Amino acid sequence: MLTISELNTLAESAPAYDSRVKIHDGYVDEKACGSCHRDQAEAFKGSHHANAMAVADATTVRGDFNDVSYEHDGIVTTFHRRDGRFFVRTEGSDGAEAEFQVRYTFAYEPLQQYLVETGGGRLQALDVAWDTTKKEWFWLGNHPPPKPGSTFHWTGPFYRWNRTCIDCHSTDPKAGFQPEHNGYQSTFVATSIGCQSCHGPGATHVAWAESTQGNASGKTGGPGLSKVDADVCLACHSRRTRLRDGYEPGKPFLDFFSPALLRSDLYFPDGQILDEVFEYGSFQQSKMAAAGVTCLDCHRPHDAGLKAEGNAICTQCHTQIKPDRFAKEDPSGLFDHPSHTHHAVGSNGAQCANCHMPERVYMKVDPRRDHSFVIPRPDLSERLGTPNACTTCHAGRSNAWASKTMDDWYGTLWRERLSMAHAFASTANDPQSMVKALRALLDDRDQPGIVRGSAIVRLTQMSGTNEAGAVRKASADPNPLVRLGAAEAAANLPADQRLQAIGALLGDETRAVRVAAANALATTPFSLLDYRREAFRKAVSDLRSYVDANADFAEVQSNYGFFLVGQQRPGDAEAAFQRAISLDPTLSGSHVNLAEFYRVTGQNDKSVATYAQAIMVSPERADLRYGHALSLVRQKDLQGAIAELEEAVRLEPTQSRYKITLAVALDSAGKTEDALKRLGEWTSVSPDFDATELGLRYSLKLRRLTEALEFAEQMAQQRPDDREVLAMLEQLRKAAYPK
Repeated sequence: MLTISELNTLAESAPAYDSRVKIHDGYVDEKACGSCHRDQAEAFKGSHHANAMAVADATTVRGDFNDVSYEHDGIVTTFHRRDGRFFVRTEGSDGAEAEFQVRYTFAYEPLQQYLVETGGGRLQALDVAWDTTKKEWFWLGNHPPPKPGSTFHWTGPFYRWNRTCIDCHSTDPKAGFQPEHNGYQSTFVATSIGCQSCHGPGATHVAWAESTQGNASGKTGGPGLSKVDADVCLACHSRRTRLRDGYEPGKPFLDFFSPALLRSDLYFPDGQILDEVFEYGSFQQSKMAAAGVTCLDCHRPHDAGLKAEGNAICTQCHTQIKPDRFAKEDPSGLFDHPSHTHHAVGSNGAQCANCHMPERVYMKVDPRRDHSFVIPRPDLSERLGTPNACTTCHAGRSNAWASKTMDDWYGTLWRERLSMAHAFASTANDPQSMVKALRALLDDRDQPGIVRGSAIVRLTQMSGTNEAGAVRKASADPNPLVRLGAAEAAANLPADQRLQAIGALLGDETRAVRVAAANALATTPFSLLDYRREAFRKAVSDLRSYVDANADFAEVQSNYGFFLVGQQRPGDAEAAFQRAISLDPTLSGSHVNLAEFYRVTGQNDKSVATYAQAIMVSPERADLRYGHALSLVRQKDLQGAIAELEEAVRLEPTQSRYKITLAVALDSAGKTEDALKRLGEWTSVSPDFDATELGLRYSLKLRRLTEALEFAEQMAQQRPDDREVLAMLEQLRKAAYPK
């Protein structure tokens, strides 16, 4: 007979019951897969995917819960266990300390997070995580700590598993959002990622195997399983927006997700990873993707490990003799050799991945490799601030040193190789050259689709009113990512040019393109749609599915409100804006959108009240202060507006628009001298052409020629080639110092 101690040990080691597990229609219990495919199941069992999420118990929790405490910025979090369960005591959504039970582990290494339930079925990921390498607790956030209950506090929407994380850590997860109380009834077929996450629902396949005795062979064939290709991987390994519920493995990625293009907040100008974008956007830029290489060429499908170690993974294709599989591309050459690497064999510098897949650390301890397979360009780093593998490894060396070293090794022709960085870098002093480079990228059919699609978006941001023709041309491109870029770019065109530019995309074969087109054409009068009316209706249906699939995202609901405004449905638009606020009361943008909706519909009293309510929730938000000031101006409360503008400038002292608006308000209130004094202070610290020009105007208004001349000289320094500025400067010099 077993002792009590032995029984407890068995109980702790047994798989814990998960109340959220539900076998959805068409699916089977994951154990059914392993009963036939034992080798695959065994390989998968040790993978990170298999350990992506688990019920918290003694076998899954890796962190130290032995009554230890961790402190950051005065916030103390204590970890302890009781009766075989795991608990955390920390700051709750109301700012008071409270105890929470850990329900699930989240991820496995190099860090493990923990999910706790906070009511209404909401699972929140703690922002204090366990470093599995250093074996210590650390805080995932950045300074200053967010306020309790706000968007980025651990109790807020950003850290909500049901909303942010659910897609990719479980098998066929269903959020089960309950809009009536903003709660959830979430379920999944298996707690962690399982076989059916990639192969699709298995009921049909299992029935076939049982009826034909196929289970005895262990073969992977047979009906009922989805085709596994790279889209299955990219459904999670991408920075994307979900377009509809229920991803179906084997179906086109762009019919279920809309990927983020190469935005400046996500990628460096040369396409290297900046923010956490996972692999899709990077890999789409690469020559390997263009050549037909996929994730499964390098990674084993079941344990996700590499198929070979070190450089051998690369020399599968990069051999001295061209592999037969490549028709157009030629990856052959002597690369794994000191003649190419100029580093000793076996050293870090001789590893292909270290030069062409440099790492960047996310979540403070998690290094991720860049999958765009860039060639190091220290010359661009010197000019544009992009990273490169040379000086990342040789941390004490300069980009100039790295460039000179590459000249010595390879000659100087490498410097002449065109890079997308020439088009995507912010060259404020020469915007025309940037526009020219973007047009060249867009016209180059050899460029990856994601690069060209991103180029048309950036081009319209630079010179939108001049690019309707370019958008229309991009909308007819065979690559869906270019057409997606065209649809998104159309939003930067004047409203009366959009239908002609992208009207055809309403009936595009790709859902992501149709949804973007419907959004861009929201304000197009139905009478002008003509023969495209039915296509527009269908595209709007796709858009509605996207909104429903993201019903718990305040940002999506708020953006949908703008669409409804464009469709002249003010009642529905107001409801969407209010829904966004109910989902995340501390997200200032939703309050701004509702307040501006009230303004444009002539309900200025409601606009003022909405801003005032928002400020009570988030008094430190400068954008709310600024919007409130403008609404007070419309109420003819100039003194109240000035007070709010003063707060906006105090909260965001580098925002030029706030400062200029404050100066204009002071002048309107008869306080031109105060406005001039403030402008002088601001421009002496941070030169700004618009503020300097306003200072010149007010100096002339007060007949202060000396001060006017000082402002004019600043303007000339900022725009030395502006003939009008130079002529005005000469006139002021003559007026201030007559002969």
